[in-house]
Amino acid sequence: MEILIKNLDNLIIGHIHVQLAITSIFVVLLSRDSPNCLHMKYSGVLRKKEGFAGQRSIVLPRKILADSCVNNPMIKWLYITDIGYYPKAQYHFRQRAHGSDQHILIYCVEGKGSAQVMKKKYEIGPGSFILIPAGEQHNYSASADDSWTIYWVHFKGSASERLIRTLLEKINAHRGAVDFQARRLDLFEEMYTCLERGYGSDNLCYANVCLYHYVSSFIYPDKFGLTKNKPEDNAVELSIDFMQQNLSRTLTLGDIAASVNFSASHYSAFFRKKTGYAPIEYFNHLKVQKACQYLLYTELRIKEIADKLGIEDPYYFSRMFRKLMGLSPNEYRSKKHS
Repeated sequence: MEILIKNLDNLIIGHIHVQLAITSIFVVLLSRDSPNCLHMKYSGVLRKKEGFAGQRSIVLPRKILADSCVNNPMIKWLYITDIGYYPKAQYHFRQRAHGSDQHILIYCVEGKGSAQVMKKKYEIGPGSFILIPAGEQHNYSASADDSWTIYWVHFKGSASERLIRTLLEKINAHRGAVDFQARRLDLFEEMYTCLERGYGSDNLCYANVCLYHYVSSFIYPDKFGLTKNKPEDNAVELSIDFMQQNLSRTLTLGDIAASVNFSASHYSAFFRKKTGYAPIEYFNHLKVQKACQYLLYTELRIKEIADKLGIEDPYYFSRMFRKLMGLSPNEYRSKKHS
């Protein structure tokens, strides 16, 4: 009886070992032959690179990039290599131990996820984006409880390094956040739809010119959409609005600062930090910009233009105009009309 029980135990253990071995072989083959299929671990974690319901993605052929982008004088500075949209990307996971050949920008509009870049971990949620420079070790994944919806783009180009540095300096990390604006997603759709229609020269040029605008919307979110959204909480933008509405007046620093409830000294320092110019100097730039329009589109004399801009001395106006434009008002009008 004892011998029978021992043999039965050995049979059961042997069966379990065989089952485990078969499962291991299946997982290895699945991972090797179908890299986009589910990757299983005995811990129960499911992971996949792609294959999500409703997903869209385009990988530009490397021959197209080499022949039509790398040396194209219009788009060689910045061009798309891969682009896609993953909605509710359950089990999404990517890991690149040696980084990617391209820069990667991932924008999350719904759900949650996380990313690790050069061993620093970031939590990602709606409105967040993660920037991964080329060559930097990273991984990212969707949350198991609330899978993210992401728009992503891979890009290269001779100007891309500078753009990446600028964005990293702005957000002071690999992760940033922006307010939702439908226009940003419209730009993404413009790029995607254009490339989806083929790789003709016009399609490539238009999509990649849009890429500049799309990336810029993350670098300068306070500037993006100014024509539609009044920046009520932005003192600099409000004060510029005030300047534009009062080009016919002679404003002092105190007048402009008071329009946004700042002290003159605090406002001056804050404005210069944001724009690179002193407020009055910036105001004069706006006056000259308006003067250029008068010179081009009206028959007003120089003295009349100066009056319209709140400048009593036409000679002072001419000196100010020349200093910025490199030409006198009359020379500017003559050159443009010719």
